[in-house]
This record gives sequence, C-alpha cells and structure tokens, in this order.
Amino acid sequence: MTSSSSGPAIGVLFNTDRMKGPEFIDYAQRLEAAGIDSVWLAELFGREPFAAAGSLLANTSTLKVGTAIANIYARDAVAAAAASATLAELSGERFELGLGVSNRGLNESRGHGWTAPVPRLTTYLETIGATKLTLPPTHYPIHVAAHGPKMLEAAAANADGVFTYLMNTEHTARTRDGVGTDTLVTPMTMCLLCEDSDQARSLARKAIGYYTGLDYYHRAWRTLGFDDADFANGGSDRLVDAIVAWGSIDDIRRRLVEQQAAGADRVVVIPLNPAGGGNPDWNLLQQLNG
Repeated sequence: MTSSSSGPAIGVLFNTDRMKGPEFIDYAQRLEAAGIDSVWLAELFGREPFAAAGSLLANTSTLKVGTAIANIYARDAVAAAAASATLAELSGERFELGLGVSNRGLNESRGHGWTAPVPRLTTYLETIGATKLTLPPTHYPIHVAAHGPKMLEAAAANADGVFTYLMNTEHTARTRDGVGTDTLVTPMTMCLLCEDSDQARSLARKAIGYYTGLDYYHRAWRTLGFDDADFANGGSDRLVDAIVAWGSIDDIRRRLVEQQAAGADRVVVIPLNPAGGGNPDWNLLQQLNG
C-alpha cells in the first residue's frame, strides 16, 4: 500500500451504474490522473463487476481495480479464482478481489439459497486457495467485507485483508487488534465536502438511510455505544457524525488520518456529491490528493 505521513492511500467506491460506457472509462482515468490508489466496483443490479474491472484495467496503466464486493453466493469459488487470476495476469497484477456475503434478502431475491455465511465464506476462501489454474503464476490480494468477530476471524485466517463499511475509528482500532498485523484493514468511509452542519447531516442521512434499517449494522453499531434512538429517522446526529466524514477538506483529511492512526492501511472514500446526480464530487477527490 502506498501512503504517506500526511495520510493513508486513498481508494474510491462510487455507484457508477448511471454512467454511460465512455463516462465510466473516463471516471477511472480521471481517478488515475488525480493520484487515487484504487477504484472499487460494487455488485448490485448494474454492471457485472469482473467484466467492468477488465474494461477499466485495459484503459488505465497504474490504477488498481477491485470488486467491493463480489457476492460469494452469485458465483462459485473456482469461477471467482479464474476471473481474478485472469484480470491480475493481464493487468500486471493491478486487480484486487473483494468478497462478501451481501444479505439474505438480496440473495434470495436473486434465486440464491441462503446458508450460514461464515462457514460458506470459509469454504469459499479455502477453495480459492486450493484452485489450480492452467495460467502463468500471478497474484491478487483477497479482501473480505466483515464487521463481526466471527467473519473477521474467518477473513484473517484465509484472506489478505478486510473491508469495513460505515464504521468509526474505534471500530477500525478493534478490527486491527482482532486481525493482527498481517491482515490489511481498509475502512470504507462516506465523505462529504460540505461545511454547513444542517445541510451536511441532511445529505448524509439520505446516503446512509438504507443501512440504518438493517439489523446487522445495528448489531455492529451497538458494540460502539449506539442504540435504537441513533437508528431512527435516518440516523441521529451522533451516528451521522461518527460514520460520515463531512466538513472542509481539512476536516475530511483529518478524519482519514485518524482512520490510519487507528490501524487502517488504506481508506476507500465514497465521495458524496453535495449537488446530487450520478457523478462523484471531483472537487473533493482532487483536493484529497492535492
């Protein structure tokens, strides 16, 4: 990971499904020109992440491209290993594999049978590790989206790193303590360049509203001292301020440095755009590495 005394290496995660093809390519090229370390592609109901990663890797030269996250219920482990090795080989090892379990409702709506996620993840990672492909030797880091102790334990045993999402620095420090020094820790943090507290919190609530209704986020947040009152009405000020980095560029940089001090190797920012629309806040991204 590349980082400096002024802050951690920066990755970017943004919903790019509304971008047309040429805009999508331009997005990655602009991130590369801005000095961003890595770009991450979600798996929801838009572009297939491995195919999309191949296109971005073919149209950039230094930017790392990863999945965040590829759903382990959506494809078997051998298919994931083959896709990852192919992308890593053909890109000079710039591909990174991010995996996760998503959630039961989403998986069942797509026709995937739900089984206990921790054993399934463990088997999935072990299968990737044991898969022998008829390809030249290549390497790609594997990261697992994890919040709870059992998932973190499974990730630390069989993956290179863990992703956490919408968690504060206390959670990052706990994660670092839990996985040890040999596992990469990458928190994913919503960032909003907006100094008006009322406006910033209002915009942040719209962005986190879906997650404040999910039980498994409630469980993680409760371990950090939050309670039911913090999850109501899109999130309390206390919750919003803890999990969304908003304010001036210096405020946001300080929050990212605090994540690094808590044990993060790299921070993936979600650049919320105060103006809305389908584009990230380029002003924020250019200033972060400026």
